[in-house]
Amino acid sequence: MVDHVFAPAVFTPAVTYRDPKAATEWLGEAFGFTLTMAIEGPAGQAAASHFEMAAPSGGRIMIGGQWAEWTRSPDEIGGVTTQSVHVHLADGVDEHCEHARRSGARIVAEPADQFFGDRTYRAVDLEGHVWTFATTVRAVSRADAEAIIGIPIFATDWD
Repeated sequence: MVDHVFAPAVFTPAVTYRDPKAATEWLGEAFGFTLTMAIEGPAGQAAASHFEMAAPSGGRIMIGGQWAEWTRSPDEIGGVTTQSVHVHLADGVDEHCEHARRSGARIVAEPADQFFGDRTYRAVDLEGHVWTFATTVRAVSRADAEAIIGIPIFATDWD
């Protein structure tokens, strides 16, 4: 039982790159993100840079350099990553995928309809971060989703 209620929070992922400035340029081209803030570190000190980008359908992401011992690009650690970023698009996930592919994204899961009503694809960026893009293509009730996968689903906001 929760005995303390916190104010609503906004989540903003922060993703680490060896070259954060190049990453912002690539993310803009490949995924359609828009640069909303740029703080460039001194010459030769990419780790001191901080960028923020807006996603096409809302939300934002922070892009930074390897500024501490515990921050690394997946390319620095053999391609391993401990998180992925999920971006919900208003529409056009198939076209988004093709544009990302033409821009150099490695598509690791082609666009496919999911049991919960979204169509998704998964891409890996220029330094190994994993991105999932989704568009809702049909309404699915929780009961229908449970029937499809054969197990119960707990959800506070899914009827």
